Amino acid sequence: MAEPRTREQRREDTVRRLEHDVDAWVATADGGVPCLVPLSFHWDGAALYLSTLATNPTARNIAANGRIRLTLGETRDVVSIDGVASRVEPADAVKAAFAERTGFDPRTLANYPYFRVEPRVVQAWREVNEIAGRDLMRDGEWI
Repeated sequence: MAEPRTREQRREDTVRRLEHDVDAWVATADGGVPCLVPLSFHWDGAALYLSTLATNPTARNIAANGRIRLTLGETRDVVSIDGVASRVEPADAVKAAFAERTGFDPRTLANYPYFRVEPRVVQAWREVNEIAGRDLMRDGEWI
């Protein structure tokens, strides 16, 4: 097992994932059955942007309570993000960046709104020796 990364290295690795990964597992719930789906995302340096059909459970759950969890990476190199999501009409530049990055352009489809996810808690770990100190962000502020 490799030595645990420092918090600074974990943060750098997390930001690199946010800047370069394209897809995340996205979990939402409305008090009933949780919904877990893979969705493409765009990171603008402060928030993640998603898009899904407005009638899908993910969109309905966001409208109901705004709570969301996303994970990036694999089970032995994971980034977990708890956030607050809301439906938005992003700037044209964000829409274009989303389409370029993901290869998916919601602007060409009917009823595919955008959602902005503001991270509140971010954790990152690889192995059991990184469980301690996995918190990188609390209350929307990097530690």
